[in-house]
Amino acid sequence: MGDRPVFWSMLPTALVRLVLGAVLVGALVVGGTLFRVWQVARVDDRDPADVVVVLGAAQYDGTPSAVLSSRLDHAARLWRDGVAPVIVTVGGRRAGDTYTEAEAGRHYLTAYGIPQEAVVPIGEGRDTLESLRAVVRRAGTAGWHTAVIVSDPWHSWRARTMADDLGLTAWTSPTRSGPIVQTRTIQARYIVRESAALLDYRFTHAPAESFGTDLG
Repeated sequence: MGDRPVFWSMLPTALVRLVLGAVLVGALVVGGTLFRVWQVARVDDRDPADVVVVLGAAQYDGTPSAVLSSRLDHAARLWRDGVAPVIVTVGGRRAGDTYTEAEAGRHYLTAYGIPQEAVVPIGEGRDTLESLRAVVRRAGTAGWHTAVIVSDPWHSWRARTMADDLGLTAWTSPTRSGPIVQTRTIQARYIVRESAALLDYRFTHAPAESFGTDLG
């Protein structure tokens, strides 16, 4: 009985330390994720691979959006530089669409001189995770073992993390053009959104549907 007053007097201090410790750990995790998203966004790895994978984004009646066209332009440059012999376009169709994102990407690339046989559309997936799963399934039958993933800079770390989890050996070469890299304000917003999406994925292993259509 004599120990009870001592215990109760120590309890608030213990709780404060616990809360402060949890806050500190959370801050370190969030800060580390923000830094890693920013760091990987700056890496342009053009080592030779079996395929270049262009992650999908919005398209309008077969015409790629500005976000998607900037990714496709970058992939075309990688192909012309000999990084990979095949470009894989990915992405399914949303309700009401006539074309898949993959088909729109293929039409765009072939219209600008990439041979049809060098572009493989995989019209599956409503988000990054589903699309990469479809790529991995095709890789097993096509004999692809390595891939360079093309997306926006801030999306690179999450895409590479998902590819690693799916067993695909991949690295990233992000586009440096398009609306997502136009201003520092836009860049900062996307770094925060992608960091939140990555943390959500690490805990749930689910796509980031709640973080916006560009962050599947």
